[in-house]
Amino acid sequence: MKSSKVLVRWREGLHLRAAVDVVRRSQGFKSNILLKLGGKVADAKSILSVLILCATMGSLLDVEAAGPDEREAVRAIETLFAADDLAGN
Repeated sequence: MKSSKVLVRWREGLHLRAAVDVVRRSQGFKSNILLKLGGKVADAKSILSVLILCATMGSLLDVEAAGPDEREAVRAIETLFAADDLAGN
């Protein structure tokens, strides 16, 4: 298993368009990818699961991936959260 932390940097938090970007990026990997916030755990390949996290600006998410491409999966999520223009923000 590979893990990392990412910061939600957008004023709107992890809103619908940003969540769609996370899900689309995650679906390109064979590994299972989880996002964790507090006691909540979300499947990064499920839009409803990601939205239920209610991650606001400044939230620190744990990213965990397990599977054959786990390193690449975590790196892709890190890159997505580091982007200034996620979902057109």
